[in-house]
Amino acid sequence: MKGLELSRKFYSEVGEGMLKEQFPELMPLLAVGLIGSGSECYGFDDEVSLDHDFEPAFCIFVPSSLDRKTIFSLERAYDKLPETFMGFSRQRVSPVGGRRHGVIITEDFFADKVIKGDGRLSLYDWLSVPEFSLYEAVNGEIFLDNLGEVSAIRERLSYYPEDIRLKKLAGRILLAAQAGQYNYGRSISRGDTGAAQLAAIEFAKNIMAAIFLINKTYMPYYKWSFRALRELPMLSDLGGSLEYLISSGNGEGESAKKAALIEDISKKIASALGEEGGFLEPIAYMINDKIGDNNLRNMHILCGV
Repeated sequence: MKGLELSRKFYSEVGEGMLKEQFPELMPLLAVGLIGSGSECYGFDDEVSLDHDFEPAFCIFVPSSLDRKTIFSLERAYDKLPETFMGFSRQRVSPVGGRRHGVIITEDFFADKVIKGDGRLSLYDWLSVPEFSLYEAVNGEIFLDNLGEVSAIRERLSYYPEDIRLKKLAGRILLAAQAGQYNYGRSISRGDTGAAQLAAIEFAKNIMAAIFLINKTYMPYYKWSFRALRELPMLSDLGGSLEYLISSGNGEGESAKKAALIEDISKKIASALGEEGGFLEPIAYMINDKIGDNNLRNMHILCGV
């Protein structure tokens, strides 16, 4: 069973009754769901995920105005919920530390993820928040939001403003061009296979980031990036090629294949951006020129990455 489904059932069959019976006066103030860190919040969990932080659990989001005594009572009631549910045991202490489930102050949760507890980011705030943290703020599912605060914040953070997306995309495309279309071949010609492999990895990493930006979808933490890539509507078919680039060697036959693959990938990226040919560097500057905000457009092209 997927963790998100388990969480939903645990709340509807156990948690909801507890809240309505013991805290009816708080119901208008609460939001309940499962969001944040962990593969289960993305729907990426599998059998391997069961070895840590997998449990019947949900988050109860409360406003910062709620007094500490009431929060403590709510925490105690949550902790007293059944220790097992549908064959799964609850974890009293997270192995990695911190409280990922149970009672969480809404403002604290979002401040931890995106700096601002209300999710109101300035244009330049968006440049300093890691992309995976933004994804953790909007992933998963909210089962109940009577106050509407959590849902409103998640809506504000649902995706980058267009100028920020363009700045990040321009930077990723430029880095991919430098690593793949320039440095990979030069490193091979010098016989420096270590540098060549690093160039291939940098190309693949930045192309993958660009693909998520083209799809207007946040890229998750790196270990789930290939998993998430397979579900994208555009350019998901490049996953196998990118995996080959970072996992193959750089001998004579392989390096020639990788060089050709880099050019093929570059052409497909250019096509997806509505550009002819496959030379990515000028495309990066063309993307940067489309940014509406003058100050952001004139900032260094790599400031978004």
